[in-house]
Amino acid sequence: MRRLAERHRTAFVTGASAGLGLAFAEMLLGEGVLVWGTARDPARLAPLSAAHPGRFFPVALDLADPAGALAAHAAAAAAAGGAFDLVVQNAGYGVFGEFAAVPEGVWRTQVGAMLGTVLALSQASFRAMQERDRGCLVHVSSLAAEFPIPYMAGYNVVKAGLSALSESLMFESRGGAVRVIDFRPGDFRTEFNRAMQKEALSARTLPAWNALEQSMAGAPLPARAAADLRSALRRDRSGVVRSGSVFQARLAPALARLAPQSWIRGAIARYFA
Repeated sequence: MRRLAERHRTAFVTGASAGLGLAFAEMLLGEGVLVWGTARDPARLAPLSAAHPGRFFPVALDLADPAGALAAHAAAAAAAGGAFDLVVQNAGYGVFGEFAAVPEGVWRTQVGAMLGTVLALSQASFRAMQERDRGCLVHVSSLAAEFPIPYMAGYNVVKAGLSALSESLMFESRGGAVRVIDFRPGDFRTEFNRAMQKEALSARTLPAWNALEQSMAGAPLPARAAADLRSALRRDRSGVVRSGSVFQARLAPALARLAPQSWIRGAIARYFA
């Protein structure tokens, strides 16, 4: 089977220092792809740079700084030869708390960074891909776009927005050689919860938080998500890719297509206590 580098020589991966982003970067490097990976603190990318000299290139990028993020992406693209063959929009973070109780500015910051800045980066990437009539844009959304997580309103909005953006670009790229993948992971065993911005856990929200922690503790390792992305890239077509445990990524979406929305809401409420 051909390595991904035969089709995607260069890749730009946001949030590459840990979790799914790190797994994606390592998978692509193993496939012979040259990877530009981002983190807010580029020092966290040192292990990848040391392990893959001349093939992994660290980029300092903060989604909370739209102008700086676009400038960093443009500089990296220039170093890669003018544009990237593959862009994986993975960076992000969670905020856990009751919608009415969390300061409005917290939601505004999260949505602005994870949707507004990502949209700008995707526009720059998609434009370059359309000009060359080749490339693949991957948005790492979430199964939360289909099954919203209680007390994570901003995260749910962002991921649903990314999925909607992917669907929009799939229409705009029809008939050409540009691919768009809406990658929807479920729970994976990462440090995502540890880095979560928790806003005033209460007796009302604590059971849901405990259920989320328990689910993450028993979740698959990020390598499975990387393998699923590798398979999707090898298929070389646009579409939705769900990744995670068999229940989350396969059974739940299949059952949800047959069930009324009120049943789905009830099931989510029971799942999160």
